[in-house]
Amino acid sequence: MLLNLHRDVRVQRLAIGAEQAPLLVIDQLVADPERLVRKAASNHFAPQGAMFPGVRARAPLAYEQFLATALKPLLMQAFDLPEGRFVFPMCHYSLVALDAARLEFLQRVPHIDSTDGNGLATVHYLFRGDWGGTGFYRHRGTGFEVIDESRREHYFSALAEERRGRDAPQPRYIDGDTPLFEQVAKVDGVFNRMVVYRRNSLHSGNIDSERVPPPDPVTGRLSINSFIDVVR
Repeated sequence: MLLNLHRDVRVQRLAIGAEQAPLLVIDQLVADPERLVRKAASNHFAPQGAMFPGVRARAPLAYEQFLATALKPLLMQAFDLPEGRFVFPMCHYSLVALDAARLEFLQRVPHIDSTDGNGLATVHYLFRGDWGGTGFYRHRGTGFEVIDESRREHYFSALAEERRGRDAPQPRYIDGDTPLFEQVAKVDGVFNRMVVYRRNSLHSGNIDSERVPPPDPVTGRLSINSFIDVVR
């Protein structure tokens, strides 16, 4: 499979929240997104990892190669990354599909994927339904929007206390402001759009708890989710 940039690709560079975390929104990313959807439809999806509220399947290796070549100069500059080669701890098709009543506590609040400021996450939306995008958050108790190693213990200790408090979230997806978190930015899920952010930014998928998507690559909330690290 050969992937190319769309001839009408558009890039927005944003800085979000009080902490001005960098965020890229890339529209019209690949030249033939339907090909990626067809590939997903032929894959076997299964639960992978304890925290993702749905099912996943391995994305094509060509997709990693595409990110490591076509997008590398842009990502290096936008996120001020050190020189090195891209490696991919994760690169999967993803379908959010877990009923809101079954969510664990940490699935009801924003999360980070790493405390490493050089680690990136990408979400490439490959659905056309109104299934929501990605939100970014500030933790009201600490004021943190970014959780690096120096903040990790403080943040998770505060969250553990809040889990036992009166404002602990009910079993539902977070999709905007709550007593514990304020949404500081939101990116809508648009077909063939990619959002790129540092993995230590507090974030979550915006999911309607009353209308959870089906686990179907054609009609559900299909995306490709990747983690990118730089290795010298």
